[in-house]
Amino acid sequence: MGSCGYNDGLIGAGDGDLATMEVDYVEIDPSGRFIRYPEVLGRGAFKKVYKAFDQFEGVEVAWNKVRIDDVLQSQDDYKKLYSEVHLLKSLKHKNIIKLFDYWIDIKKKTLNMITELFTSGNLRQYRKKHKSVDMKAIKNWARQILNGLDYLHSQNPPVIHRDLKCDNLFVNGNHGEIKIGDLGLATVLQQPTAKSFIGTPEFMAPELYEEEYNELADIYSFGMCMLEMVTFEYPYSECQNAAQIYKKVTSGIKPASLDKVSDPEIKEFIEKCLVPANERLSARALLEDPFLKPKNIKQPTRDPLATSNPRVLELCRMHQENEFRLKGTKNDNNSVSLTIRIADPSGRVKNIDFLFYLETDTALSVAHEMVEQLELAKNDVPFIAELINNSVTRILPSRQLSNKNIPTKQDAPTNIPELRRCASIVASGFGDLNRLSKVKGLTRKGSFLSLCESDDKAEVRLELEAIERGYKQWCKEVKMVKKKKGVEATLKRCITT
Repeated sequence: MGSCGYNDGLIGAGDGDLATMEVDYVEIDPSGRFIRYPEVLGRGAFKKVYKAFDQFEGVEVAWNKVRIDDVLQSQDDYKKLYSEVHLLKSLKHKNIIKLFDYWIDIKKKTLNMITELFTSGNLRQYRKKHKSVDMKAIKNWARQILNGLDYLHSQNPPVIHRDLKCDNLFVNGNHGEIKIGDLGLATVLQQPTAKSFIGTPEFMAPELYEEEYNELADIYSFGMCMLEMVTFEYPYSECQNAAQIYKKVTSGIKPASLDKVSDPEIKEFIEKCLVPANERLSARALLEDPFLKPKNIKQPTRDPLATSNPRVLELCRMHQENEFRLKGTKNDNNSVSLTIRIADPSGRVKNIDFLFYLETDTALSVAHEMVEQLELAKNDVPFIAELINNSVTRILPSRQLSNKNIPTKQDAPTNIPELRRCASIVASGFGDLNRLSKVKGLTRKGSFLSLCESDDKAEVRLELEAIERGYKQWCKEVKMVKKKKGVEATLKRCITT
């Protein structure tokens, strides 16, 4: 496609010069949201990455074009590709590059993916540009990569990257942020072992050559990334071709650059990643390794943090190397204003404020909402819920929370007729919600959806989903009514005084 002009919003502005202004671009996506510029940001064997622009959000993005002419031979191949890319779009983690949109251009035989844009480039480029980096920074990078891998590997089924290397790790230099990208080669592990040979020879685990591997193959690749970060050398750079690399890897011969690592702690940590698969640690286990544990972090000595105001309480906890501070302020006997501050080891901070209503909110539901808004890891939900419970119950000790505990298996309902009766109650309206709470097995001890975990029946899940949606809508309505009454009461007091 040739260069064309885009002047939406300029024509008719009353200025002839503005009306003739054009933004040069070479392609626009089917929805009309993204426009691609000719500037190439990077290229690989099967893909090119271009700078692009999101017209709806007003931000720059990356437009990835992947050639699929040699990959897709049948309709089933297209279905499989759509399924895998759809999975990638569903991944949400602070250390995984976001996939905003995707589509297949059948005529041009290309897969197009719109992702986040990182102007600092990949970790290989970044490391070569900044050679004087303290080991503290490298450890911070390593923790971020492992957190991303742990998230991928904890999916059900696990997601394997299969081509992890410094070229596929992207950097936000302003915040020291590392994100795993180029998941186009990732595969979903449908069987105990996957059978497909693909990747970069210098970073590939021995079992990848045998086409019998699992998610621990990514840990081997992570070890090679660490080696490159420390030595500035591509692993096996002493080899002349892929055949020589294959011979060394399958014979258990480590890269020559490993002998150049002088620090015994670093070398030991890297070697833990390069052992045979049956001895290799998981990403989660490596995060607990003494080498990566932040040193001299002050643990909170008092809980709650000192305060002379009984209406205000502040809790501080460490969780997965992040510091969580939750400040609670009593509004009245039924609501608490909560502010949470999350600081990671690199110094980045996230804050969020929200109201907690005892009559309608649960610690678990609020924690889920917070994790979604702050784009935190799902495994942060139980920890944050417990923090909220502790804060609210201490500020209002005489009150009972609607949902203090995370549901367990014994909380799950087993009576299907009772569940159907729940659904009919919701369908008939929310005025009778009190009856719903009395139904056997469905107390307000957690989200209704969480009760599905112990029941395999699809119809039960559908009914519970309907209940959950109805319950959330009812909660919203109650909040609006309470807010309106509060405003009216305040105005009335102002008028009378």
